[in-house]
Amino acid sequence: MTKVAIIGLGAMGKNHYRILSMLDNVEVCALCDVLQNDPYNEPFFHDVNEMLESAKPDAVIIAVPTFLHKDVALKCAAKGVHIFIEKPAASTVEDAKEILRAVESAGIKSCVGHVERFNPVVQALKEELVGKEIFSVAITRVGPFPPRIADVGVLTDLSVHDIDLIRFITHKDILDQAIFKSRKIHNHHEDNAVLSFELTDSVIANITTNWLTPFKKRCIEVACQDSYFEADLIAQSLTEYSAFSTNNSYVVRGCHIKKDEPLIKELEMFISYLETGERGSLATIQDSIITLKIAIQP
Repeated sequence: MTKVAIIGLGAMGKNHYRILSMLDNVEVCALCDVLQNDPYNEPFFHDVNEMLESAKPDAVIIAVPTFLHKDVALKCAAKGVHIFIEKPAASTVEDAKEILRAVESAGIKSCVGHVERFNPVVQALKEELVGKEIFSVAITRVGPFPPRIADVGVLTDLSVHDIDLIRFITHKDILDQAIFKSRKIHNHHEDNAVLSFELTDSVIANITTNWLTPFKKRCIEVACQDSYFEADLIAQSLTEYSAFSTNNSYVVRGCHIKKDEPLIKELEMFISYLETGERGSLATIQDSIITLKIAIQP
């Protein structure tokens, strides 16, 4: 039985609590936040150090606001506690590097919560692309403004998902990038951005992201030499277009997807990683550093 504590009981922390409470091989041994807005059966703490000393968890989920990630992660690493940090790893590249040094020095296991890696349609798309020559990747992640997000803009909150997905899906490095952004409705941060990338092997990619669209849209389009894929991350559907002809005809195939909640698969993998050392598709702090270098460039 793995003892896990959750630090930060906002929207994402509550999702972690709901799922971890369902897993047979996990004990949610403690919860921690500055405020307790809901009743819980588990011991509740308002101080991280007190929780670590009293509950002695094997691992923690860090779901506090991004600017607090470094402080909380360093306290956990100092106690030798394994850490799962919600994306991104930190507010700055230097903070993320400091967390990485602490993790390596403590010899603990760690990962960053890039949950879209575990979306069944992303997993299926990744499998479909094996052996295919990729020409381009286009990702759209847009929706209405979320009032709960106050400390970061769309680049840090949303585009980090897709910068990571581009590398995860293609297995290619980002060589060059251009980012265009604007602030239309947010008080302090960008809420509208377009990102373009050049990857190894002349693959090009782009991301469109904003908080200006009245509905949520999450999709990935991948052009290959002999096929074209459309993935809907919300509906968890994947369509392949192939057998192109000169008269603009083509064959359409709906790929089979076994729908599931991505966070369940990610947390199951995290617990398995703690038990076996096999991290599977879990994102590393190094992955997050690469993404942060792009997302928060001047």
